[in-house]
Amino acid sequence: MAILEKKGNKLFPIYVTDELGRNLKIDFDDPDWDMVKFSPYKVEDKIHDYQTSKRITYKELEKKYLSKDGLKMLSMLNNKVVLQLDSNTYLFSLKSESDCLRFLNSLEEYYFSINRNDVLIVKNVSSPNKKYLYALLEEQGFDKKFLYRKETTYHSE
Repeated sequence: MAILEKKGNKLFPIYVTDELGRNLKIDFDDPDWDMVKFSPYKVEDKIHDYQTSKRITYKELEKKYLSKDGLKMLSMLNNKVVLQLDSNTYLFSLKSESDCLRFLNSLEEYYFSINRNDVLIVKNVSSPNKKYLYALLEEQGFDKKFLYRKETTYHSE
């Protein structure tokens, strides 16, 4: 996000730090405008909830599914997260396997930091467990091709 002003007496150039820690000077292409301030803007990722066919935030996931009583197991299945709670199974999808792994790692760190012990997170699912999850989800009506898919693209909302 940036704040712009009509060309004036800009005293200092604006710099940003990239992911490698280098300082990069920001030059604005339009000669009539100067950039006064620049700050990074982050947008929270959303997770596709297949129960409601909507994209939800982590807070919505927590409120609707993870706040329930009982032991919960979150398993990674390609780019999907399978939530097992008692006899109920819920499916969520992220854009890629790396996004899914990043999400589960963040959850694991967060739950460890707050001493929450009612969520079991399984990131490296073994072949027999994957077969079990595939069979369980196919039984619930999910398409085999969809379950084996490793990446998804969403249209922006």
